[in-house]
Amino acid sequence: MKGVIAAINPEVQVIDLTHGVPAQNVMAGALILQHSVRYFAAGTIHVVVVDPGVGSARKPILIEHGGSYLIGPDNGVLSLALEDKPPDCVVELTNPAYHLQDISKTFHGRDVFAPVAAHLSLGVLPMEFGKPLNTWTRLFMPRVLRGKNRLQGEIIYVDSSGNLFTNIHGRDLTELPRKRLLVGLAGSPLGGLVTNYASAGAGEFACLLNSWGLLEIAVNQDSAKKRTSAKIGDKVTVTVAD
Repeated sequence: MKGVIAAINPEVQVIDLTHGVPAQNVMAGALILQHSVRYFAAGTIHVVVVDPGVGSARKPILIEHGGSYLIGPDNGVLSLALEDKPPDCVVELTNPAYHLQDISKTFHGRDVFAPVAAHLSLGVLPMEFGKPLNTWTRLFMPRVLRGKNRLQGEIIYVDSSGNLFTNIHGRDLTELPRKRLLVGLAGSPLGGLVTNYASAGAGEFACLLNSWGLLEIAVNQDSAKKRTSAKIGDKVTVTVAD
């Protein structure tokens, strides 16, 4: 992909955000993109290749949103980055003039997304790449369930260190007494909230609001995933202690 981009626009700067998205995990890719785009300058072109449906009927698309661009498969991986706001335009990448001559059935990142991104960086307008789309695939975060003095969420992402990210956002906790909150995972109590990893002793659980603003379950100097055998979808509770 980098070679394709450099051949079309040798002056463009390419930044590798991550190659660590778990294989075929569209939600993980969407979350990483969502929490990264805000740190790039307006006009940045984001190419995302988490594409288990490559070669199938799923569409290759370009989204213009807030002065920046998202290019990838129409499988929802781009959708969370919109933050529930309408995009400026969505284009299906149907114009072969901006693709490589021979398109494989297994690597649209190289053959479609990369050349489109490179031509876009040279000033080609979004609508030149294909036809407008009125509908596209969206992912949705699981709902946080609320009860009296209790929240229930779930694990939505596990990072490479074994930290467990939940769908419970810091704003979900704003009206609760922070010092009295207790976190539980799959029915097992883990303790209260701390401010950072070092607030827990080595080998102890640290439940905290992470850099994405989400409730995270970690183990200081160890892997929470390994310690708990937790997986995506496992339930997490936050309760107010008596």
